[in-house]
Amino acid sequence: MAEHGADPSAPIGLVIAIGSDTDDRIETVGRFWSALQKNKPREDPRATPQRRHRLRQMLRAIDAWMEAVPYRRIAAVLFPDDDIEARSWVGNPVRETTIRLVRDGKSLVNGGYRALLRRSRRS
Repeated sequence: MAEHGADPSAPIGLVIAIGSDTDDRIETVGRFWSALQKNKPREDPRATPQRRHRLRQMLRAIDAWMEAVPYRRIAAVLFPDDDIEARSWVGNPVRETTIRLVRDGKSLVNGGYRALLRRSRRS
């Protein structure tokens, strides 16, 4: 631990609580150390590239929804290669995907982001 006003180049100590989240904590310390060394952060093993992409989509969707952007306009931005015509919107799978992204984004904003800090574990 570093004291307030301590020399920023001096070594610091960390206390890690041992428990069911120990692996996550150790991984986080490694990523923190990497950032302190100004290295490119290591890939976070808790999320696959696909999961990271979906999380970005969820955040973009919820941000737009919170600004009262209609689902169809959100979908047009998130899925620019898809045909999102008004006449086919109700039965369009992209509509359902967009609604799910907003729903899951709401969950993240309402505290679900904490689950991102833990590795998925088998029951």
